Amino acid sequence: MTETELIAWLQLAAVPSLGGSRIQRLLADSTPQQLAAMTVEQLQQRGLTAKQIQAFLQPNQSRLQQALQWQHAPQQHILTLTSLHYPHLLKQIASPPPILFVRGDVACLGAPQIAVIGSRSASIDGRESAFHFAKALAANHYVVTSGLALGIDGQAHQGALQAGGLTIAVLGSGLDQVYPARHRSLAASIAEQGALVSEFWPQEQPRPQNFPRRNRVISGLSAGVLVIEAAQKSGSLITARYALEQGREVFALPGSIHNPASRGCNALIKSGAKLVESPADIYEEVGSLTECAINNQIGVPLATKENEELPFPALLANVGTEATPVDVVAERCKQPIHQILPQLLELELSGWVTAVPGGYIRTRRG
Repeated sequence: MTETELIAWLQLAAVPSLGGSRIQRLLADSTPQQLAAMTVEQLQQRGLTAKQIQAFLQPNQSRLQQALQWQHAPQQHILTLTSLHYPHLLKQIASPPPILFVRGDVACLGAPQIAVIGSRSASIDGRESAFHFAKALAANHYVVTSGLALGIDGQAHQGALQAGGLTIAVLGSGLDQVYPARHRSLAASIAEQGALVSEFWPQEQPRPQNFPRRNRVISGLSAGVLVIEAAQKSGSLITARYALEQGREVFALPGSIHNPASRGCNALIKSGAKLVESPADIYEEVGSLTECAINNQIGVPLATKENEELPFPALLANVGTEATPVDVVAERCKQPIHQILPQLLELELSGWVTAVPGGYIRTRRG
């Protein structure tokens, strides 16, 4: 992507009150550069307000230049919805971030991920569970994704790091304003053994309204979300709700009915989340992703195995050479979206399909 193209994306992302779904509609027939070349009248016809048009056509140049300069530092990246490394699962949610700021290994964003989240004021048992579950998941070639918060999140990141695996921290602030400050050292380790991710500009301070947005990205990146200790009203339950809306698997560790920190998890289980007692319970639900990850980890693409059978033939038959939306594939296959997404991910990892704006295209014939 040229610098001019990236500037147009940054201009669009900086427009106030313009969410990811609105931006996707704007981009249905125009690129950001084409939008930036439009007249005020043309932008009004596309539904932008006078304030939004002014912010788009007369952006804060200093802020744009700071962002461009930021990405020139080692291992710092700005991804747009059309970038090769923009996470395919995140692209499928209702309102994907138009840009992502990433510090670390940008390639790990496309690997199979399990989110591990929970209470900031976790018990000793909860912290140990988060550490050991994350360590086991990382050892089985899942990327452990969480929010860098105190308590469960921090222990999940630590467990993945100790296993020598990859972990991703999604921040509710800019990447140059790591929050909480107590986890700056942990954030530095994650950037070396995974990635830090944020949809907020690098210098943005943490704000309460940022964290629900952060939570939807955590679930959007992941094939499944494991909740370990959560009160009845907590940010972890917001993440779990997003996961359900996005068609992702939700897992919960049960706890005592007398422990307020377990009531959120117990409520999730009553509502249909899968009760887990060991990491094996998670593999049963999303185990196919592990095989893909392992084969890609050791450099043996699934699509090159001898005597290979055509994977998911019914699904492949409904993905063509033009972009096919996920909901259309699900409707044609008569399967729910949450079952289709892991299959599409496996097909993409093995080279049969490619995620593009608007859905998937088939890239290989059996």
